[in-house]
Amino acid sequence: MTDTTGPATATQPLKLTRKDFVSDQEVRWCPGCGDYSILAQTQRVMPEFGYARENIVFISGIGCSGRTPYYMNTYGFHSIHGRAPTLATGLKIARPDLMVWVVTGDGDALSIGGNHILHTMRRNVDIKVLMYNNRIYGLTKGQASPTSEFGKRTKSTPEGTIDQPVVPPSLALAAEATFVARSIDTYASHLQETLEAAGRHKGSAFTEVLQNCNIFNDGAWREFTDRDVRDDRVLELKHGEPMIFGKERDRGIRLNGIKPEVVNLGDGVTEEDLLVHDETDDMLAYILSRMFWPDYPVPIGVFRRVKKPTHHQLVAGQIELVRADKGEGVLRDLLFTSDTWEVSLPSGWS
Repeated sequence: MTDTTGPATATQPLKLTRKDFVSDQEVRWCPGCGDYSILAQTQRVMPEFGYARENIVFISGIGCSGRTPYYMNTYGFHSIHGRAPTLATGLKIARPDLMVWVVTGDGDALSIGGNHILHTMRRNVDIKVLMYNNRIYGLTKGQASPTSEFGKRTKSTPEGTIDQPVVPPSLALAAEATFVARSIDTYASHLQETLEAAGRHKGSAFTEVLQNCNIFNDGAWREFTDRDVRDDRVLELKHGEPMIFGKERDRGIRLNGIKPEVVNLGDGVTEEDLLVHDETDDMLAYILSRMFWPDYPVPIGVFRRVKKPTHHQLVAGQIELVRADKGEGVLRDLLFTSDTWEVSLPSGWS
């Protein structure tokens, strides 16, 4: 099936810049919040897609991330808690020509919105889900979120949370998202590259951005994202390349049976022994999603990228087949089919 969606046809390519995507609204997040960086990199990458601003829509739920549509000079919709994927699904079916982004947070997406995210991914709805993950409820002032680490003391868990945290990439992979990635708010160039890859993907694109809430959970990811340690604690995934990391590029990941292990290059270990990243390998993607610091460097980049028919393509194809078989149909006939009936009261009832 041919996908006819994409940037609007024009005689001259659009020449937009970041400034064209900056709205006239005052950005109102806490000073130092990681959301500022995510917004800036999103605005910077948007001109690369070639879409007119009126053909781009940002839909959000509740939380600090929910303000993003106000700050993008595109169409937008600030929806209710957890339901942004539902609205985005309907919009994409009705207007498949639009580029649709869902902006959400770890609380909005993975608590009340968990069911909606799951089914959006498995249906391969052609939307770009951008999930800010700061391991806390920020807008409601510091309660434990679905991604808060076990034992985390918060306003809602003063003795420490007894819940196991959700791992967003693992969830997205289990739900069959055709694009799954992770980046970090302070890694500007990497975040831009990841957002561009997500934007160009046809299908359900899920990107987790590790983000810092400096008011209610400052340093959420500091143990491996700070400048002085990140080279030794972060693994940047590149398709077709061996998994090497470290400030001196002298460490890598190889498989020991079915379990990854960290090795030092040299002493009989070469790049030939290392895992080579393959974005189309589902098993490898899941293994990577289960690598956590301090046992492993934290993977960032694209975990999975595969091609499958999108939801709106399948819907349109099914409608075409039914029309060819049964004609256009009449709404009245549908409403008065044999599946409707009249209920009469028994004798003596009034």
